[in-house]
Amino acid sequence: MKAQKQDIQDLYFMDSRFKLLDIAAYLDRVDRHDGEADFRHPAFLSAIQAMLNPAEGLTRAQAVHHAFSDHSTEPVESATIQFAYGAVNPEQ
Repeated sequence: MKAQKQDIQDLYFMDSRFKLLDIAAYLDRVDRHDGEADFRHPAFLSAIQAMLNPAEGLTRAQAVHHAFSDHSTEPVESATIQFAYGAVNPEQ
């Protein structure tokens, strides 16, 4: 038998609630501190907007993934870092 919405809520609500509170706390920590946020902050906020309003044909998870993805089509000559930022740095 296929799961119903109630079943999904019963299984995942508390975990999802925790994750949402964790995200809110992260944003509060960034807001409380001095200085300027780098490119990751607006990327994070854009991903939240993408989740709330996914483009037609995308699931919410796909919309968030796309928001953090590098959509460039030209390869770079060489890597400038040896780690990932988790968001696209428009200056690179």
